Amino acid sequence: MGDVAEIFPLANTIHDTLGIRAVETTPEKVVLEMDVGPRVHQPFGLLHGGASAVIAESAASFGSWLNCDQNNEVVVGTDLNISHLRAMTEGTVRAVAQPIRIGRSVHVWGIDIVDEKDKLIAVARLTVAVKQLS
Repeated sequence: MGDVAEIFPLANTIHDTLGIRAVETTPEKVVLEMDVGPRVHQPFGLLHGGASAVIAESAASFGSWLNCDQNNEVVVGTDLNISHLRAMTEGTVRAVAQPIRIGRSVHVWGIDIVDEKDKLIAVARLTVAVKQLS
């Protein structure tokens, strides 16, 4: 499948800004990691829910893109639902995205966000639209 940086160029994107790294990228599973610290904290020193949403949507979107005709299609998230279950102040979170349904024009993904001990930090579901390139 090649180098992750070739598949998903993350430099100079929100992923680069938040320190999100690709760990595993296959059509059946995408795993991304992010360090939790001041860069992704909200004002009270906790992991910001928006940062959790970014890593969740990114993991599922990458997975959808791997399930598409990359020369003729593009994917866009259309609906993200995330439930924050546990606070974090430091460490590393891992977003694990797996498809629930891969259709021709709509994909649905489930995403678990866990800490280093595999404790659930958040759960999310992303609906992705598959669009034909003009």
